[in-house]
Amino acid sequence: MFTDAETAYLRSQPLARLGTVDSTGQPNVDAVTFEFDWARFVIGGHKLEGSRKYKSIAAGNGKVSLIVDYLQSQEPWQPRGIKIHGAAAAVERDGSFGPGSYIVVTPTLSWSWGLEGVSFQDGKFTPRRTVWPAP
Repeated sequence: MFTDAETAYLRSQPLARLGTVDSTGQPNVDAVTFEFDWARFVIGGHKLEGSRKYKSIAAGNGKVSLIVDYLQSQEPWQPRGIKIHGAAAAVERDGSFGPGSYIVVTPTLSWSWGLEGVSFQDGKFTPRRTVWPAP
C-alpha cells in the first residue's frame, strides 16, 4: 500500500528509528537497520535477542512506531519521511545478518511527507495518511 515514491524512498534509506514500550510502560527508541519487502519491515542486528526492543516485543508488547526520515533542506524547511505504526513480532529467520532472531513489523497505519509534493501547504503540515489492512 505504499506508493511508488514511498517505496523508492524506503529502499534508499539505510536507517530507521524503532519505538517500543517495555513491560513497565517505559518507552524506548533505537536506531535500527532494516529490510523492506513491500509489505513488512525486517529489523536485525548483532545479538538482537539481548536488546530491550527485542525483549519488549518478545514479551508481547508488539505495538511499535518506526520512522524513516531526514531533512532535505533547512532553507526552505523541507523534511521528508515516513512514520509507521504497526504490529511487531520477534521471529527466527534467515536475513541480512544470517539465520537468527529478527523483528518483523507489519504496518497498520502510516504517514508520509515531502515525498510526493510539499510537506507544508499554507503553513499547515500535510502528510499522506494510509490505513493498512489488519495484520
